[in-house]
Amino acid sequence: MATKKKEPEFLTYKDKPLVRCNNTIYYGDMNDPYVIMLQIVSNKEENGVQMAEKVIVQLLSTDPDASPRERIVKKSEKKGLYNAMDIGAIWLKRALNPKS
Repeated sequence: MATKKKEPEFLTYKDKPLVRCNNTIYYGDMNDPYVIMLQIVSNKEENGVQMAEKVIVQLLSTDPDASPRERIVKKSEKKGLYNAMDIGAIWLKRALNPKS
C-alpha cells in the first residue's frame, strides 16, 4: 500500500499560507497566478521587542517565463507590518478574483 505524502503545515492568514525567510515574508499560494512578497527594510525596538518599521509590499506574478522585472505587478512601502499585510491581502484578493 502506497503512503500518502504529507503536505507541510504553514501558518495562514485569511486562508492563505505565510512563509518567512529572514526579513522576507511570502503570502499566498505559489500555485496561484499571484503572491505577495513583504520585505522588512527596517526595524525599531519597542518595549524590548523588535518591530517592523518600514516594509516593502510587492504583488508578484508567479509566471516562471516572466523576467524578474515583469513579475512585479504593484509595489508600495508601508509603515509597519500590519499596514503592509492589510494592503497586500487586498491586492492579492483583487488580483485572484478580478470580477468580485
